[in-house]
Amino acid sequence: MTIAHSEIQETIRMVELESLDIRTVTMGISLRNCADSNFEVVKKKVYEKIVDYAGELKATAEQVAKEYGIPIINKRVSITPIAEILGDATVAQAVELAQVLDQAAKETDVDFIGGYSALVHKGMTNSDATLLNAIPQALATTERVCSSVSIGSTRAGINMDAVRKLGEIIKETAELTKDNQSIGCAKFVAFCNPVEDNPFMAGAFHGSGEGEAVLSVGVSGPGVVLNALKRYPDADLGEVADVIKKTAFKITRAGELLGRVVAERLKVPFGIMDLSLAPTNATNDSVAEILEEIGLESVGTHGTIAALALMNDAVKKGGAMASSYVGGLSGAFIPVSEDNGMIRGIEDGSLTLDKLEAMTCVCSVGLDMIALSGDATPETLSAIIADEAAIGMINKKTTAVRVIPVIGKAEGEIVEFGGLLGRAPIIGVKPFSSEKMIKRGGRIPAPLQSMIN
Repeated sequence: MTIAHSEIQETIRMVELESLDIRTVTMGISLRNCADSNFEVVKKKVYEKIVDYAGELKATAEQVAKEYGIPIINKRVSITPIAEILGDATVAQAVELAQVLDQAAKETDVDFIGGYSALVHKGMTNSDATLLNAIPQALATTERVCSSVSIGSTRAGINMDAVRKLGEIIKETAELTKDNQSIGCAKFVAFCNPVEDNPFMAGAFHGSGEGEAVLSVGVSGPGVVLNALKRYPDADLGEVADVIKKTAFKITRAGELLGRVVAERLKVPFGIMDLSLAPTNATNDSVAEILEEIGLESVGTHGTIAALALMNDAVKKGGAMASSYVGGLSGAFIPVSEDNGMIRGIEDGSLTLDKLEAMTCVCSVGLDMIALSGDATPETLSAIIADEAAIGMINKKTTAVRVIPVIGKAEGEIVEFGGLLGRAPIIGVKPFSSEKMIKRGGRIPAPLQSMIN
């Protein structure tokens, strides 16, 4: 990849003035050869393979960031969905394996390790069931382990038995971590149509179509896009899209350059560039503020979905021109607790849970880092997951739910999660029950869109 001098100068400006960073480099590692009938052997193999491959990930990424002058914020590992190597393990052993993963993450000093996962969108094996039963205790007794479960897809429909189970899992996880703002739920995602090469947490896992190991990159850049738009206050919407597209191109070029250097030094293949605009609580590093710069008085008001669709499409077009290896989720994240503009929108009353759900029809993932009142029932949580999965299934896109029912907190209160996870106002849920529907179980059949052959 050849970078022109003018691009280098512009990248320096984006780093110094507009909060450009590479949000994550994530090493995917296959653990398929770690399966064994002796569970002690499984634990040993898993630990050793992760440490062997990712032992130099953090140091290498930090050295490359220093050399090129572009911060790389997070260093992460994703692994084969753990349910696939559990075999006949018990729930207690599955929890033990989560703790081994946590130890490996600490030994390599990566921020998170994702892949304590199961894919149950069509059915559930015994090892899948074991993993699901282990999730609450696993998340409550580890710091860096992230978990995800696929409960639906366009080709398979929605496994409502699994959806029902996940409501119970989220509620139990909230209870087990209630002394720390129910933080365990922040490390769990329910997916429809998950992708195999997502570098972002908490939903990353190393899919079965991936190689032995791979290095993927998630860029960011809401601050860069926001500052670019501020230079064109009178542009029409077509011109706004063009500004975002050109900016996304530059961000992606910088991200792929660093990612390829890190991959080369670690002697693993370069995987994909995930183009997603991922906000933080830093000033002006907000997706919501981009939408407001386009022309909304407050995010969530009428026109929000149109503005978000414009932005998301422009990001993808610009990024796709900059890289031949676009993958992951690629679009725009709208995590409430990690975006100051989203938080303000909820506090001002312009942004609601229903509006957030509607926004997910046109953006990258789904309901993300949303703090709910602690009295939300498991059936209500399951119903929220089912709604979001239906959006993904019908629209042939990835959708996800990462909600945190904060035990002891009520609508309108503020909860502080700390660090990258930020803070969030508690959102209430509807007082009407979905229990009968959730308890029916079974599967929601795949839609007509699934017949694409």
